[in-house]
Amino acid sequence: MFDLSPEHREIQAKARELAAAVAPFADEADEYIDVHPKTRELLAESGLARYVVPAQYGGVHDVLDPLTIAVVREALMYSSAHLDSMFGMQGVGSYSLSVGGSEELKQRWLPQVAALEAIAGLALTEPDVGSDLRAVSTTMEVVGDELVVNGRKSFITNGGAAAFYCTLVREGDGWSMVLIPADTPGVSIERGADLIAPHILGELTFTDVRVPVDHRLGVPGKAFSLMLQTLAVFRVSVAASGVGLAQAALDEAKAHALSREQFGKPLIEIGAVSQKLAQSWTDVEAARAFVYRAASLAKDDPLGHLDYSSMAKVHATEAAGAVVDRSLQTMGRFGLVRGSKIERLYRNARPLRVYEGATEVLLDSLARRLAKGAR
Repeated sequence: MFDLSPEHREIQAKARELAAAVAPFADEADEYIDVHPKTRELLAESGLARYVVPAQYGGVHDVLDPLTIAVVREALMYSSAHLDSMFGMQGVGSYSLSVGGSEELKQRWLPQVAALEAIAGLALTEPDVGSDLRAVSTTMEVVGDELVVNGRKSFITNGGAAAFYCTLVREGDGWSMVLIPADTPGVSIERGADLIAPHILGELTFTDVRVPVDHRLGVPGKAFSLMLQTLAVFRVSVAASGVGLAQAALDEAKAHALSREQFGKPLIEIGAVSQKLAQSWTDVEAARAFVYRAASLAKDDPLGHLDYSSMAKVHATEAAGAVVDRSLQTMGRFGLVRGSKIERLYRNARPLRVYEGATEVLLDSLARRLAKGAR
């Protein structure tokens, strides 16, 4: 098993304290399609968002620690998917800025991200582009001392709530990243689709959007290196969210099995039920150990250990789906009640296997790496 350091356990305790504070209204927060005010207030007060921003700009660590981020997301997801997403997206949405932004841009935005005064967004996907991001059609041209952006982005987390969007665009024969403040003229935002697990989601349209040339992030035409770095640091944190959700589902099912009697004895004493719980316990602990190990490897060399982050994401999110399904089955008809905690967990588990690398896409990538001799 993987032992956390005293520092990580201290951060874990702080995250669990926040999760417990949100728990009484987590069902309400998880139904929000905009920012839940009380959740944002408590997250800001906790100071945890500082862990996704470099110390120089209001954060905690000089170099972001994927294990810290993973430990926090596991604890937050145990309570609320809305809380977890709000924390995680502050990092995912701002990391391209942290790595590739000008000093002026970083000084302007990152302290606000750390304090949760500005919500961050990452605009990658388009109406016709999902996993194949090289097919994006949003364009950027340099006109004098400005960047002019035209196109559409779809299914954007924090769309309509974010203060800025780090946006993937096509620039000539390459791909670039540009920071677009939400209030820039030419930016229009519509509410996104209603998902089975409610989510802050927006559709973005850029019509002759003009920003200063220094709003380009990173090297012109080389945006995929920025995206890979973002994935290397944050993909494993999605796996940690899966662990937190799976643990919550297991605890809910165990409590039900201990308190409910059938055939003259507690449910947990019925072999078929107890075996489902035991299998779920095994899956949760295996996933947790895998996630912590992958996250610790990612700290010193994120890109060099991206394979392990991808494997952890696949393993933990698929395990979360299996655990919550077994948990619902353990609870029988009570697990089917709309508005119950297990029903909320069941819906929240499903998107984990799609975003930030769908299971099939990651397995295909891992298979290619394996064929090339990776081990």
